[in-house]
Amino acid sequence: MGLREEFDLAMADIYRCAKKEIGYNATRYLQMLGKYGGYGTAQRLLASDEIQYGFTELWQHGRLDLTVEALVLDPRYQELFSEEQRGRARSRLKAHNYDPDSSG
Repeated sequence: MGLREEFDLAMADIYRCAKKEIGYNATRYLQMLGKYGGYGTAQRLLASDEIQYGFTELWQHGRLDLTVEALVLDPRYQELFSEEQRGRARSRLKAHNYDPDSSG
């Protein structure tokens, strides 16, 4: 399995974990995964200047570790994303008092 496929599976895991652990059913996110795959979904979310509804929901539940931004910053997937994309992800998380360089 390639790195992009691993990332796609990890993106699907975000959905499952959020639904199971905090009861958040991210239907729009699930639709995006079905249409664009995990990598394509991450690309689109990172390109947006707006904070997505799902990010806000996860922040309100204290689970920014389940965001696309946190996954993008996972060292395993570093080569899939540009420095600009990783910087954008890091900035969003830090703006919400989440240190992406710690374990949570």
